[in-house]
Amino acid sequence: MKMDVSTNLEAQKSKYPSINVEKPIPLQFDLGLLAGFDTNAMDEGSLRNNTDSYLKECTRDNTQLLINQIFQLPIDFSQNIGVLAELPEPTTVIPREKPVPKPKPLTRWEKFARSKGIKHRRKDKMIFDKASGEWVPRWGYKGANDDGANDWLIPVPNNADPFEDQFAKLREAKKERILKNEKRRRRNAEEAQAMLQPPTNNSDTRTARKLELQRQIATSKTATASYGRFDEPLEGEPKMKGVKGK
Repeated sequence: MKMDVSTNLEAQKSKYPSINVEKPIPLQFDLGLLAGFDTNAMDEGSLRNNTDSYLKECTRDNTQLLINQIFQLPIDFSQNIGVLAELPEPTTVIPREKPVPKPKPLTRWEKFARSKGIKHRRKDKMIFDKASGEWVPRWGYKGANDDGANDWLIPVPNNADPFEDQFAKLREAKKERILKNEKRRRRNAEEAQAMLQPPTNNSDTRTARKLELQRQIATSKTATASYGRFDEPLEGEPKMKGVKGK
C-alpha cells in the first residue's frame, strides 16, 4: 500500500521560515570569526511600530544566511563530536583588548651571550653517569649535580684535614652555591624592574635599584602598628618623611 506524504511535508514546511533568504545587498561574511555584516538599511516604520519583532526577524534571516555559508565549507566527521566544518583564517582585524606587552630587558647572562654569539641549546634531562653506569637526571633528586654529597664514600684530599667531615663540607658548599644563585637571581630581577621603571632624573641602573630598595623599605614600614616609628633604623637608612602613627 502506497501513501502520498507530499501534502504532509508541504504542511510541515509551511510551519517554519524558509532557509532561502534574499537581501537587496548581499551580506559580507568572515567565516573565520563566524561573523556576518549586514549593510542593508532598516525599515524605519517597522522598526518604530514593532521593534522586538522586526529585530528578531532580521536576526533570524542573517543567522540563516551565516549558517548557509558554513554548510558550504569543507566538512569533516569525528566519532566523538560529529560533523565539523573547517573554518578559514579570519580576515577582519580586531583591535587588541590590552596593549602589546613591552619586551623584557635582557639579563646579564643574556647580554653576555649575545655579545659573544652564544646560542641557547636545550639540554637533555637525563645524562649518562659513568661511575654508576646508569642514566640519571641532570638536576634534582639523585641527579648528576649533587657533587658527590650523597655518595657513601668520599676521598679525602691530600692537603685537607683527615678528621674533617667531607660530607658536611660538600653540603655547606652546596648551600653557599644555592644562596649565591638566589642572590644573583634577585639582583637580576631588581635590575630588570628598575629598567622597566627608570627614574625621571637619572637612568643609571644602580640609582634605580637604590630607589627601588628605598621604596620597598618604606612599604615594609607600614606593616607595623606604629608605621615604623619605633622600629630600629637600618644602617644608612634615610629618614622617612610623611610617616605618622595611628
